[in-house]
Amino acid sequence: MGRSSSRKGQANLPESTNSSASGIVATKETERIDSLFNSYANSSSGMIEPEGIESLCSDLGVDHTDVRILMLAWKMRAEKQAYFTWEEWRRGLKALRADTITKLKKALPGLEKEVKSPSNFADFYSYAFRYCLTEEKQKSIDIESICQLLDLVLGTQFRAQVDYFIDYLRVQSDYKVINMDQWMGFYRFCDEISFPDFKVNLEFVGGLFLFETVSDN
Repeated sequence: MGRSSSRKGQANLPESTNSSASGIVATKETERIDSLFNSYANSSSGMIEPEGIESLCSDLGVDHTDVRILMLAWKMRAEKQAYFTWEEWRRGLKALRADTITKLKKALPGLEKEVKSPSNFADFYSYAFRYCLTEEKQKSIDIESICQLLDLVLGTQFRAQVDYFIDYLRVQSDYKVINMDQWMGFYRFCDEISFPDFKVNLEFVGGLFLFETVSDN
């Protein structure tokens, strides 16, 4: 009788008590997220800077060039490349339910799956371009950086298309930079054209793509 009564009493806790308990848990989680931020942040700037991100990558067991770090920045909606603010950090880690480095490491496979879903990937792809605009009013990115970014962001999904287009970009001499419209056009090109069935001269494909995206502006 005593055990039965105890269970019944726990099941009928007042709603205010449950809400209060949830609030305490949420507060503790936020405190741990903030503490983790402080362990990587520069105390002078109040931000996680490149050195802090390198330390974070080391603790996560990933290279700083790993696409999952870019995915983490996307989840935080980080605005400046290689910098995380306190607000961005909180936003991302709360969404991932990660208040320790161990939990954050375990969240990476799920984050990768989330990014690669059809409903999210186009947004991530456009974010990757914006994230690399490091100067004020910058609207385009140099060819070599674009080649590296294409390989990082699309290489695992569209290997043949990416290799073809990188080859073209590195041998052509008409374009020194790529803008957002061209960047997004290449994703549409990859998504819509089937390789290796698509047999067209590489220079023609690259030239047509660049001409069309410039003409659309």
